[in-house]
Amino acid sequence: MASYASRARSDIARWLEAGLIDGPTADALRRDIEANERRSLSFGSILAMMAALLFGAAILIFVAANWEAIPRLARVAALFAIILAGYVGGALLKTRDHAAIGEAFWIIAAAAFGGSIALIGQMYHLTGDEASALITWGAGTALAAVALRSNPLTVASVGIADAWLFVKGFDYFKRTEFPHFFVVMAIVLFAISFWTRSQAARHLIILSVLCYLVLFVIDYDTLQVAIPLAIVSALLFAVAVFAAEPVDRIVQLGGRLPLHALIGFLTGLAMLQMELAGDASYNSGFAIASAVALAGIVAAIMLGGRESRGLRWVAYAGFAFELAIIYVVMLQSMLDTAGFFLAAAVLLGILAFVIIRIEKRMKAPRAEGMAA
Repeated sequence: MASYASRARSDIARWLEAGLIDGPTADALRRDIEANERRSLSFGSILAMMAALLFGAAILIFVAANWEAIPRLARVAALFAIILAGYVGGALLKTRDHAAIGEAFWIIAAAAFGGSIALIGQMYHLTGDEASALITWGAGTALAAVALRSNPLTVASVGIADAWLFVKGFDYFKRTEFPHFFVVMAIVLFAISFWTRSQAARHLIILSVLCYLVLFVIDYDTLQVAIPLAIVSALLFAVAVFAAEPVDRIVQLGGRLPLHALIGFLTGLAMLQMELAGDASYNSGFAIASAVALAGIVAAIMLGGRESRGLRWVAYAGFAFELAIIYVVMLQSMLDTAGFFLAAAVLLGILAFVIIRIEKRMKAPRAEGMAA
């Protein structure tokens, strides 16, 4: 998918060739794009992060393998030395224009901090479980992200919070209560992401909240979660589409809030459909939910598909899922399945015809104005 900067450069070249702008204007526009373009991770930066994770794992495994042979005081000193060297060394590298390597050093320090919690807890026989260790690790990493204003450390904090959610969420034998504390963690990390300018963390937090709701449905009433999720997601989609600029200035998701809203809408309806699937032969609830899902997919493509290829792909995947679940649930009655597909096809065909006619009417005055 081409970025906005790439599309803008292509448009500038086309405008220049068509004579709509002159050379100096084109150069000024290109310079402005280069000055304000959001720098993404390069391939070298990705490799540096992967190397940092592997290096941190190697150090911790080496220390763990030789744990008994190292004096207790030396063990603690070595662990804290790795953490200090990672954070201080990363900060020095950042100030010397080695941002990618500096961030990699910070990731090593964060990984060493997590390993230190486990190793020191084992050494001093401290009470606690994996979930408590993950909370301590995540809190320390989040504080480091705030202090250093680090994008990767913020993402790492979200990843640790997700690990805690799944450890608590799937711990059926020991769990005494559902991990609702994750909502607080998500809110705090979402706020931190604005300070650290981590758009990736915000995307990951939204997807993590959807995973939290799915786990919540496993333990509680589906209808109390799925229906509000679908309704709220539909409202968010409408707001994100019709008030795109002010909304994106607030959430700062790079114009991708409609994509997340569509995922939430489809997730809510999928949970609802699975709840109603067993009674599909006795009531029309499943058919209504399926029809709403298909209508929502079409509306999403109409309203936001032109601006977002990712949204179109999510919509296509949702459409394929709807066809599959409708067929599986209604397989016991081929006539009902065929009738539903026929009705849906007719409705979508009529809707497509109306949309095509409207688009032609909208394009006609524009073409006449350009000709004049």
